[in-house]
Parts: sequence; structure tokens; C-alpha cells
Amino acid sequence: MGNRAGGGPLIRLQLKVLRDMANIVHAEGAAAAAGQAPVLSINNIEVIYDHVILVLKGVSLDVPQGGITALLGANGAGKTTTLKAVSNLLKAERGQVTKGSITFKGERVDTLNPNDLVRRGCIQVMEGRHCFGHLSVEENLLTGAFTRKDGQAAIANDLEMVYNYFPRLRERRNSQAGYTSGGEQQMCAIGRALMSKPTTILLDEPSMGLAPQLVEEIFEIVKALNDNEGVSFLLAEQNTNIALRYAKYGYILENGRVVMDGEAQALRDNEDVKEFYLGVSGENRRSFRNVKAYKRRKRWLA
Repeated sequence: MGNRAGGGPLIRLQLKVLRDMANIVHAEGAAAAAGQAPVLSINNIEVIYDHVILVLKGVSLDVPQGGITALLGANGAGKTTTLKAVSNLLKAERGQVTKGSITFKGERVDTLNPNDLVRRGCIQVMEGRHCFGHLSVEENLLTGAFTRKDGQAAIANDLEMVYNYFPRLRERRNSQAGYTSGGEQQMCAIGRALMSKPTTILLDEPSMGLAPQLVEEIFEIVKALNDNEGVSFLLAEQNTNIALRYAKYGYILENGRVVMDGEAQALRDNEDVKEFYLGVSGENRRSFRNVKAYKRRKRWLA
């Protein structure tokens, strides 16, 4: 009887521990089911060009499954280099990842060829659009399906899907891509990427050189693709204002380092981000000549 009575509290404690462990496992499973696990992880990478120029220094970031993640910063901060490190395009520019690792869907991919990464579902839309100017819009779109082996019917269905998201491309399908507008070429470049059936798109400076109304239209399409097709986006953009309106999470690069990250709304509300990236100053707006105060304010670089 004494042993049984003494064992009661111990058994209850063991049951409580088991319940707590089950709750933790359930919470982790729920988080993964909710799409919170990263589809793309960049882990402390360093990138060097020409064996001497250090461009990225310990950059780490995650892109969640089904999310839109913004990579922000001024021109030359390292945004494009980060995307090219993921898509394995650095070698063409005599660059290489010398430290760290990049994983996509849990598999290390920084040693793959670019076409192998596309087959796994990750593709980059380059800055400046880079359409094949001598081909028609539809021929450009079909070049995006060159890695696919699921048949002409599936490709035709996806071509129709692209035209549904980009009605303007349907109207210009037989036009030579080189004679279309900048906005139409940007749509063509995104549509071409969609034809490879990606799960993740690396989108580099989609707003560059476009009128504000076209930028808004393209970002609305990106949001629709994310909501309806479940495509994840890593979005490199100088236009911080619009990027943080559509992204769920953001990272800010300065001189090849991630200096700040957080939920998009938190970044939009941050006073430093407002002043240095959104062009909004508080009541105590300083003179542009006060460079020392400017540098002190950028305390994250310390």
C-alpha cells in the first residue's frame, strides 16, 4: 500500500511530462502544416568575386513555404548577389560562395547547376527582364517549360493559366517581345518563370524602370500567385514602400550584411526604416548636412 501511495505522484508527474511532450510535437506539426517551415534557407553565406572582393558577409535568411519575403536595401547592398548565390549563377560572373550553405526543401543546393535547381522548383527572374527580343511573347513563355517532362497538355494548361494572370500577354502573344513595353516584358519574364512550375520564385527588382501603376499591377499579380497557386517569393527590391506592403517578412541588407529583419508591418513602423528607406521623417527632422547624426542613427551597423 505504501509503495502504491508513494507511486501516485510520480505517475502523475510522468503523465504530465508525456502530455507536455505530446503538446510540443503537436505544436511543431501544426506549425509545419501551416506552412511555417522554410522552403529556402540561406545559412551564414559569404560570397567573393574574383577571389578577392568580399560582397556578402554572413548573410542568413529564411523563406517560408507559401510566403512572400522581401530582401531590401540600396543599390549595391548585395540583394542581386544573394539571389544569384541561391540560383547558382555566380560562376558566370567569377563569383563563388566560400562559406555557409543554402538549402531548398531540406536539400543543400549551392553546389547544383542552375538547371538542376529549376527542376527542383526554384527559379530566378533576373533584374532587367532579359526576354528573348527576337522571339514572340508566346515563344518566350514556352522556353520556360524546357525542363518539363509532363507532356504538351500540361504545358498548354499552364500557358492558359499564365494568360489568365496576365491578360495583356494574351493580346500580345504573337508580338515580338523586343518591341513590347517594359511592363509587358516584366510580365513575360514572370510568366516564363511560371511555365517551369516553380514552388519558389526569386524576383529581382520587378519595379525597376516601370510606371507606378504598372508596378502596382505586377505586385497584385505576385500576391494573387502567392494566394492562389501557393508560390513562395523571395523579392529583392529597392522600392521598400511597396515591397513591405505585399511581403509578410523582410530583411534589410547594408554593405553585404543583414542589418535588420522582422515582420513587414514592424519594419514599416520602425523609425529608422521610415527615415532611411521610406523617406518619412518625424517632427525632429534633421538637416541633410548633419552627416554625423545620420551615422549615429544607423545604430544597427555598430
